Amino acid sequence: MKLHDLHPAAGSRRERTRVGRGIAAGKGKTAGRGTKGQKSRAGASIPAWFEGGQTPIHIRVPKLRGFKNRFKIQYQVVNVGTIDEYATAGRFGVEGGKSDVPTINAEVLESAGLITSAQRPVKVLGHGDVSQKLFIAADKFSDSAKSKVEAAGGFVQVLAPEKEETAQAKAGRADMADEATEATEAGDPQPDVDASEAPESEGSATSAIAVEPEAEADAEEPAGDEPAAKAKPARKRASKTTSEEE
Repeated sequence: MKLHDLHPAAGSRRERTRVGRGIAAGKGKTAGRGTKGQKSRAGASIPAWFEGGQTPIHIRVPKLRGFKNRFKIQYQVVNVGTIDEYATAGRFGVEGGKSDVPTINAEVLESAGLITSAQRPVKVLGHGDVSQKLFIAADKFSDSAKSKVEAAGGFVQVLAPEKEETAQAKAGRADMADEATEATEAGDPQPDVDASEAPESEGSATSAIAVEPEAEADAEEPAGDEPAAKAKPARKRASKTTSEEE
Protein backbone atom coordinates (compact mmCIF):
# COMPACT_ATOMS: atom_id res chain seq x y z
CA MET A 1 0.00 0.00 0.00
CA LYS A 2 1.22 3.45 -0.89
CA LEU A 3 0.32 6.86 0.45
CA HIS A 4 -1.86 7.73 -2.52
CA ASP A 5 -3.93 4.57 -1.92
CA LEU A 6 -5.27 5.85 1.44
CA HIS A 7 -8.81 7.25 1.48
CA PRO A 8 -11.58 7.83 4.11
CA ALA A 9 -14.15 5.19 4.94
CA ALA A 10 -17.16 5.09 2.66
CA GLY A 11 -19.86 7.54 3.77
CA SER A 12 -17.75 9.27 6.42
CA ARG A 13 -17.24 12.40 4.37
CA ARG A 14 -20.00 14.08 2.35
CA GLU A 15 -20.07 17.33 0.49
CA ARG A 16 -22.38 19.98 1.98
CA THR A 17 -25.65 20.74 0.23
CA ARG A 18 -25.52 24.05 -1.58
CA VAL A 19 -29.04 25.50 -1.25
CA GLY A 20 -30.42 28.15 -3.55
CA ARG A 21 -28.18 27.17 -6.46
CA GLY A 22 -30.79 25.85 -8.83
CA ILE A 23 -32.93 22.75 -9.11
CA ALA A 24 -29.98 20.54 -10.04
CA ALA A 25 -28.37 21.14 -6.64
CA GLY A 26 -31.16 19.15 -4.92
CA LYS A 27 -32.26 22.05 -2.72
CA GLY A 28 -32.68 24.54 -5.48
CA LYS A 29 -35.37 27.06 -6.28
CA THR A 30 -36.93 27.84 -2.84
CA ALA A 31 -34.03 26.21 -0.92
CA GLY A 32 -36.35 24.40 1.55
CA ARG A 33 -38.14 27.58 2.69
CA GLY A 34 -41.40 26.97 0.89
CA THR A 35 -43.18 29.46 -1.32
CA LYS A 36 -43.51 33.03 -0.05
CA GLY A 37 -44.48 33.91 3.50
CA GLN A 38 -42.68 35.48 6.43
CA LYS A 39 -40.27 32.61 6.96
CA SER A 40 -39.23 32.52 3.31
CA ARG A 41 -37.73 36.03 3.51
CA ALA A 42 -34.20 36.80 4.44
CA GLY A 43 -33.64 37.87 8.04
CA ALA A 44 -36.87 36.23 9.33
CA SER A 45 -36.65 35.72 13.10
CA ILE A 46 -39.87 34.85 15.00
CA PRO A 47 -39.69 34.40 18.79
CA ALA A 48 -40.99 31.16 20.29
CA TRP A 49 -43.76 32.94 22.24
CA PHE A 50 -45.19 34.72 19.20
CA GLU A 51 -48.83 33.64 18.62
CA GLY A 52 -49.39 34.89 15.11
CA GLY A 53 -50.79 38.26 16.10
CA GLN A 54 -53.56 37.10 18.47
CA THR A 55 -53.66 38.35 22.05
CA PRO A 56 -50.77 36.66 23.85
CA ILE A 57 -51.49 34.37 26.78
CA HIS A 58 -49.60 36.57 29.24
CA ILE A 59 -52.12 39.31 28.48
CA ARG A 60 -55.21 37.08 28.40
CA VAL A 61 -54.75 35.62 31.89
CA PRO A 62 -56.39 37.56 34.78
CA LYS A 63 -54.15 39.54 37.10
CA LEU A 64 -54.42 41.25 40.48
CA ARG A 65 -57.76 39.66 41.30
CA GLY A 66 -56.83 37.64 44.38
CA PHE A 67 -57.29 33.88 44.62
CA LYS A 68 -59.85 31.32 45.67
CA ASN A 69 -59.21 29.65 49.01
CA ARG A 70 -59.89 25.95 48.53
CA PHE A 71 -59.97 25.33 52.30
CA LYS A 72 -62.48 28.05 53.22
CA ILE A 73 -65.46 26.81 55.24
CA GLN A 74 -68.81 28.08 53.96
CA TYR A 75 -71.10 28.52 56.98
CA GLN A 76 -74.87 28.75 56.90
CA VAL A 77 -75.71 31.90 58.86
CA VAL A 78 -78.62 32.25 61.32
CA ASN A 79 -79.25 35.15 63.70
CA VAL A 80 -80.29 34.70 67.32
CA GLY A 81 -83.17 37.16 66.81
CA THR A 82 -84.67 34.92 64.12
CA ILE A 83 -84.23 31.84 66.31
CA ASP A 84 -85.98 33.59 69.20
CA GLU A 85 -88.89 34.61 66.95
CA TYR A 86 -89.31 31.06 65.64
CA ALA A 87 -89.12 29.65 69.19
CA THR A 88 -91.78 32.11 70.40
CA ALA A 89 -94.07 31.13 67.52
CA GLY A 90 -93.60 27.43 68.26
CA ARG A 91 -91.89 26.69 64.97
CA PHE A 92 -89.39 24.38 66.74
CA GLY A 93 -92.03 22.14 68.33
CA VAL A 94 -92.02 23.90 71.74
CA GLU A 95 -94.09 26.96 72.55
CA GLY A 96 -92.15 30.01 73.68
CA GLY A 97 -92.37 30.91 77.34
CA LYS A 98 -93.04 27.31 78.42
CA SER A 99 -91.03 25.53 81.08
CA ASP A 100 -89.34 23.35 78.48
CA VAL A 101 -86.18 24.86 77.01
CA PRO A 102 -86.20 24.35 73.24
CA THR A 103 -83.17 22.49 71.88
CA ILE A 104 -82.09 23.92 68.55
CA ASN A 105 -79.58 22.17 66.29
CA ALA A 106 -78.97 21.85 62.56
CA GLU A 107 -81.77 19.32 62.04
CA VAL A 108 -84.30 21.57 63.81
CA LEU A 109 -83.18 24.61 61.84
CA GLU A 110 -83.47 22.68 58.58
CA SER A 111 -86.99 21.46 59.40
CA ALA A 112 -87.97 25.05 60.23
CA GLY A 113 -86.55 26.30 56.92
CA LEU A 114 -83.84 28.55 58.35
CA ILE A 115 -81.02 26.62 56.66
CA THR A 116 -80.91 24.55 53.50
CA SER A 117 -78.96 21.49 54.68
CA ALA A 118 -78.12 19.96 58.04
CA GLN A 119 -74.95 18.45 56.59
CA ARG A 120 -73.26 21.82 56.16
CA PRO A 121 -71.79 23.77 59.13
CA VAL A 122 -73.94 26.41 60.84
CA LYS A 123 -72.85 29.69 62.41
CA VAL A 124 -75.08 31.70 64.75
CA LEU A 125 -74.75 35.48 64.66
CA GLY A 126 -75.85 38.03 67.25
CA HIS A 127 -78.31 40.21 65.32
CA GLY A 128 -81.59 40.58 67.21
CA ASP A 129 -82.71 40.08 70.81
CA VAL A 130 -83.19 36.92 72.90
CA SER A 131 -86.11 36.97 75.33
CA GLN A 132 -86.18 33.34 76.54
CA LYS A 133 -83.98 30.43 77.49
CA LEU A 134 -82.56 28.63 74.49
CA PHE A 135 -80.24 25.69 74.08
CA ILE A 136 -78.45 26.11 70.75
CA ALA A 137 -75.94 23.63 69.33
CA ALA A 138 -74.03 24.84 66.27
CA ASP A 139 -70.60 24.68 64.70
CA LYS A 140 -69.69 28.27 65.48
CA PHE A 141 -71.00 31.30 67.42
CA SER A 142 -70.16 34.95 67.30
CA ASP A 143 -69.24 36.58 70.60
CA SER A 144 -72.39 38.74 70.63
CA ALA A 145 -74.65 35.75 69.93
CA LYS A 146 -73.08 33.72 72.74
CA SER A 147 -73.37 36.58 75.24
CA LYS A 148 -77.04 37.26 74.36
CA VAL A 149 -78.07 33.62 74.72
CA GLU A 150 -76.28 33.25 78.05
CA ALA A 151 -77.66 36.57 79.31
CA ALA A 152 -81.20 35.28 78.71
CA GLY A 153 -80.49 32.20 80.85
CA GLY A 154 -79.76 29.80 78.02
CA PHE A 155 -76.53 28.16 76.98
CA VAL A 156 -74.70 27.28 73.78
CA GLN A 157 -72.74 24.24 72.66
CA VAL A 158 -70.00 24.42 70.04
CA LEU A 159 -69.87 21.23 68.03
CA ALA A 160 -66.43 19.75 67.41
CA PRO A 161 -65.55 19.14 63.75
CA GLU A 162 -65.76 15.52 62.68
CA LYS A 163 -62.46 13.93 61.69
CA GLU A 164 -62.61 12.07 58.41
CA GLU A 165 -61.37 8.53 58.72
CA THR A 166 -58.86 7.53 56.10
CA ALA A 167 -59.69 4.81 53.61
CA GLN A 168 -56.80 2.69 54.90
CA ALA A 169 -58.08 2.84 58.48
CA LYS A 170 -61.60 1.93 57.34
CA ALA A 171 -60.29 -1.04 55.37
CA GLY A 172 -58.24 -2.28 58.33
CA ARG A 173 -61.19 -1.96 60.70
CA ALA A 174 -63.43 -3.84 58.26
CA ASP A 175 -60.90 -6.68 57.93
CA MET A 176 -60.66 -7.04 61.71
CA ALA A 177 -64.45 -7.17 61.97
CA ASP A 178 -64.65 -9.84 59.25
CA GLU A 179 -62.04 -12.00 60.97
CA ALA A 180 -63.87 -11.75 64.29
CA THR A 181 -67.16 -12.70 62.61
CA GLU A 182 -65.60 -15.70 60.87
CA ALA A 183 -64.07 -16.94 64.14
CA THR A 184 -67.44 -16.61 65.88
CA GLU A 185 -69.31 -18.43 63.13
CA ALA A 186 -66.74 -21.25 62.98
CA GLY A 187 -67.13 -21.95 66.71
CA ASP A 188 -63.81 -23.81 66.99
CA PRO A 189 -63.30 -24.91 70.61
CA GLN A 190 -60.14 -23.77 72.28
CA PRO A 191 -57.67 -26.62 72.98
CA ASP A 192 -57.66 -27.82 76.58
CA VAL A 193 -54.39 -27.15 78.34
CA ASP A 194 -53.33 -29.53 81.09
CA ALA A 195 -51.97 -27.84 84.17
CA SER A 196 -49.11 -30.37 84.35
CA GLU A 197 -48.00 -29.46 80.80
CA ALA A 198 -47.80 -25.75 81.52
CA PRO A 199 -44.27 -24.34 81.83
CA GLU A 200 -43.14 -23.64 85.35
CA SER A 201 -40.61 -21.08 86.49
CA GLU A 202 -38.12 -21.64 89.27
CA GLY A 203 -39.29 -20.41 92.62
CA SER A 204 -42.91 -19.99 91.49
CA ALA A 205 -45.85 -20.84 93.70
CA THR A 206 -47.00 -23.56 91.28
CA SER A 207 -43.71 -25.54 91.28
CA ALA A 208 -44.42 -29.21 91.88
CA ILE A 209 -43.25 -30.83 95.12
CA ALA A 210 -42.92 -34.61 94.89
CA VAL A 211 -43.75 -36.55 98.00
CA GLU A 212 -42.48 -40.11 98.31
CA PRO A 213 -44.97 -42.68 99.63
CA GLU A 214 -42.45 -44.10 102.12
CA ALA A 215 -41.77 -40.67 103.48
CA GLU A 216 -45.50 -40.11 103.93
CA ALA A 217 -45.84 -43.35 105.87
CA ASP A 218 -42.90 -42.50 108.11
CA ALA A 219 -44.31 -39.10 108.76
CA GLU A 220 -47.71 -40.51 109.78
CA GLU A 221 -46.31 -43.20 112.19
CA PRO A 222 -45.04 -42.01 115.59
CA ALA A 223 -41.29 -42.00 116.03
CA GLY A 224 -41.47 -44.32 119.13
CA ASP A 225 -38.16 -44.96 120.92
CA GLU A 226 -36.13 -43.31 118.18
CA PRO A 227 -35.27 -39.71 118.82
CA ALA A 228 -37.00 -37.13 116.78
CA ALA A 229 -33.68 -35.90 115.35
CA LYS A 230 -33.19 -39.21 113.41
CA ALA A 231 -36.63 -39.13 111.77
CA LYS A 232 -36.57 -39.12 107.97
CA PRO A 233 -37.62 -35.96 106.20
CA ALA A 234 -41.30 -36.06 105.25
CA ARG A 235 -40.94 -34.34 101.88
CA LYS A 236 -38.34 -34.25 99.19
CA ARG A 237 -38.15 -31.72 96.34
CA ALA A 238 -38.03 -33.17 92.85
CA SER A 239 -37.04 -29.97 91.20
CA LYS A 240 -33.78 -28.64 89.81
CA THR A 241 -32.91 -27.34 93.26
CA THR A 242 -32.84 -30.91 94.68
CA SER A 243 -30.42 -32.16 92.06
CA GLU A 244 -28.11 -29.22 92.63
CA GLU A 245 -28.05 -29.78 96.41
CA GLU A 246 -27.20 -33.47 95.97
